[in-house]
Amino acid sequence: MGNCLVAQSGGPTAVINASLAGVIRANQLNPLYQRVLGGIHGIEGVLAGSLYDLTEVPGDELEILKQTPSSALGTCRYKLKRGQDADFTRLLEVMDEHDVDTFFYIGGNDSMDTVDALSEWAAAAGSSKRFIGIPKTVDNDLVPPDHCPGFPSAAKLANLVCHATKLDYDAYTRPEVFVLETMGRDAGWLAASCCLSGDVDLLVLPEISFQRDEFLACVQQKMDDQGSCYIVVSEGARYADGTYLSAGESANDGFAHAVLGGAALTLKQMIVDAGIAPRGVVQDLSRAARSSNFAQSKVDVTEAYELGLTAHMRSADPAFTAQVVGVKRGRTNAGAYNAEYFAGPAAEFANYVKAFPEDWIRPGYLGVTEEALDYFRPLVAGEPAIIYGSDGMPKTVKPYNLR
Repeated sequence: MGNCLVAQSGGPTAVINASLAGVIRANQLNPLYQRVLGGIHGIEGVLAGSLYDLTEVPGDELEILKQTPSSALGTCRYKLKRGQDADFTRLLEVMDEHDVDTFFYIGGNDSMDTVDALSEWAAAAGSSKRFIGIPKTVDNDLVPPDHCPGFPSAAKLANLVCHATKLDYDAYTRPEVFVLETMGRDAGWLAASCCLSGDVDLLVLPEISFQRDEFLACVQQKMDDQGSCYIVVSEGARYADGTYLSAGESANDGFAHAVLGGAALTLKQMIVDAGIAPRGVVQDLSRAARSSNFAQSKVDVTEAYELGLTAHMRSADPAFTAQVVGVKRGRTNAGAYNAEYFAGPAAEFANYVKAFPEDWIRPGYLGVTEEALDYFRPLVAGEPAIIYGSDGMPKTVKPYNLR
């Protein structure tokens, strides 16, 4: 009996550690592997041979791990590229050194591409090493799952903040606009989900090319009609030529992505410069939406954990490799929402972007359709039982990369 390895990559989510806990707990219940080893700082740490033994993490710690924000193993932005044979060779050396048969990788689009690339390379090299993906992303832009772990909790937090700040905004009589910015590089799922709050006047998404004059006319109309305008914008909002609203001298995040942020500030200044309102307020959710463990969706935590369980369970089949597990939307006999778990080739998960459906977007920046709201509602449902410490704060584990 060999060992398995699990690592996390990319931006964390509020439930990424629930998937990690699922893999660990699954092996405690059904020990397919002698040891469960954690890769510190994702693929980058694995290449350096930095591993941590997770096999016997106590049950009470696993429960706290499920509610711990950020990536408990540490993360990375290291892109494992096809053709970099030295990295592939080194990875297999590390796996051999630690008698690792199977590698579970928890991450987003680029991480699923890593699973695909590693599987291809291992097959070409005649290696029996196996690579399995467990998805996560607050952007909710992976195909073919119905939704991705991390998104429902981010959406829940976004709606809580949206409603609270709208009430704060409404307390004043002075004329100003309010602009909330969410994450969402290529797809506007998170920004669109804010419409669940019922507080969004105008919505700006990446899926619809931004038209400055049309948008400003809509803002003016809202200010004329009600004396206020609450706007939600996705960080990836862009013009017809593909230029981001927040475009400037942007750096690279390691995955050949422009580093975004500032779309809300751009809109606020645009509105002020147009003379529509003398001032504006900006709220940037940014990392708060992906790390707010106090606002987890119960559905999200449950599904993230069960994806870890099902990935481990499916790995009992020696032929199960180059696969990613995911969530489909099912229904109970009574018609209520119910998650169904499936697995598919990593190549079908990687390097595709699931855009927010354009037919769910109302024209004139006026939000989303009822069909979109029906999609969002069950995902943000419920609150997990948070374990609190004597200081009144939610308990968290000490990150394994800091031990």
